[in-house]
Amino acid sequence: MSKLRSVVSKGKGVGQEMVEKAKPKRKKSAPAVKEEKNTNATSLPTYHTFPDPADVVRLRSDLLNWYDKEKRELPWRTLAITESDLNIRTYAVWVSEIMLQQTQVATVIDYYNKWMKRWPTVQDLAAATLEEVNQMWAGLGYYSRGKRLHEGSQKVVSALKGHMPHTVDSLLKQLPGVGRYTAAAIGSIALGQVTGTVDGNVIRVLCRLRAIGADSTSPAVTEALWSIANKLVDPDRPGDFNQAMMELGARVCTPKGPLCSQCPIQTHCHSYSKVHIKQEKNSQKLLGKLDRKPSTLPDIEDCINSGTCTLCPSEPWNDELGVQNFPRKPAKKPPRVERTLTCVVIRAGEGGEDEYLLTQRPNKGLLAGLWEFPSLLLEEKNSDVKQKRALCAEISRILGTKLTESLLQYVGEVVHIFSHIHQTYMVHSVCLRDSDAQMQNENAQWLTRTALQEAAVSTGVKKIVKLCDSVVGAKEQTSKDGKRKKLTDKKNDKKQPTPKKPKLDAAKGGSKQLSLNSFFKTVKEESD
Repeated sequence: MSKLRSVVSKGKGVGQEMVEKAKPKRKKSAPAVKEEKNTNATSLPTYHTFPDPADVVRLRSDLLNWYDKEKRELPWRTLAITESDLNIRTYAVWVSEIMLQQTQVATVIDYYNKWMKRWPTVQDLAAATLEEVNQMWAGLGYYSRGKRLHEGSQKVVSALKGHMPHTVDSLLKQLPGVGRYTAAAIGSIALGQVTGTVDGNVIRVLCRLRAIGADSTSPAVTEALWSIANKLVDPDRPGDFNQAMMELGARVCTPKGPLCSQCPIQTHCHSYSKVHIKQEKNSQKLLGKLDRKPSTLPDIEDCINSGTCTLCPSEPWNDELGVQNFPRKPAKKPPRVERTLTCVVIRAGEGGEDEYLLTQRPNKGLLAGLWEFPSLLLEEKNSDVKQKRALCAEISRILGTKLTESLLQYVGEVVHIFSHIHQTYMVHSVCLRDSDAQMQNENAQWLTRTALQEAAVSTGVKKIVKLCDSVVGAKEQTSKDGKRKKLTDKKNDKKQPTPKKPKLDAAKGGSKQLSLNSFFKTVKEESD
């Protein structure tokens, strides 16, 4: 593997010679070449890039030394180093990169291990069904990723004769769901190609290193970051370097509370220097020592294109944020708010275990191909009764029977947040007799509780099941508590004999009359 990744021999001189030798290798990725025509590292203001080749070499060394000591042992990293089969290695890194999109490492590890155990090669994945893939992916979120992996594996087997693409350019063009970053990551980690990578973590690290404060999602900043990343990447260890940058962003140069004191490339960081310059100036103002010689470190205002630079921040510096002034991101668009009426339909199964009715979502769009309880998106223009009636009609159509909205029992609400949707499920339930539950729809099925837990369902469905369980459990507990109380009262009645009451029957209209002395004695006993 080390031989594969040694694109430039180690014995050669450092400095400008090493940087220049990295450039031809980057041309393997056609999109990278096109972008660098528009935004070349040399055209950027020197303050925002690395004009000195010696600085580049030192940064590589500092970062990789830290990575070798501090890196996390992750299954896909281990496989990328130990697997000698280029096809399997490329496939394994591809799977990990798709899983890691928008998902934390800790969550991915278990899914990745299960996936690779079940489908260790691209041929194994291609032979699986989409239903099996969705089932394996359930709970990981962004379900279209699993579908694209499956589609890509089938394309590799059918169109590429089972051989994974072996260049950044071909990865980008031939695999569905693989974009610029993913192609570069697979190319550098699995194939040893000299190309930089720019993901969320790398954006943050580079913006802080070079004090890039403009909107990090703008085209100008995006292309500048790719240009810088391609210049910095180590030609001897491109995959390790890119993973080191991502590791640094994930563990040290974090969005909030960055650990600057632990950063291995702190001396290269303009934003860290800027914080200290600002602190020094503020201290001088407080102490009245304005005649003191200012720091020789460049400030962001010293940018060669001050006032017109597309990479400098447009917003004023905030002392409280420190290095977190970089990068600047536009305000997030608030998620769309939706309310969905859903019904948990239950019947008694043949084996005595309850069965649940699930329907399959369309093959395109949100949660494509997954199974869910019969649901209906609520519309403001229609009344609750009307929409409840519409949901009953849909369930009736599926089962070939007649249900009325009065049969639906309200259970509660479940909130589930997607990346762009704030979803609230209005949960109802209905229990059917066996005769009511004859299936009339091929996109619906009855599943036992055990099968439901293992099916390709979303996290939202699992939350609904959990809500129903809690409601049923609360009712059972209330019932048990009521019975216990009754039993306890009966036991107490037996243990504690009924106190003798004075004979006041005559006063209540009985035939026996009490004596006057007896009457006063009774009153005295009651007052005690």
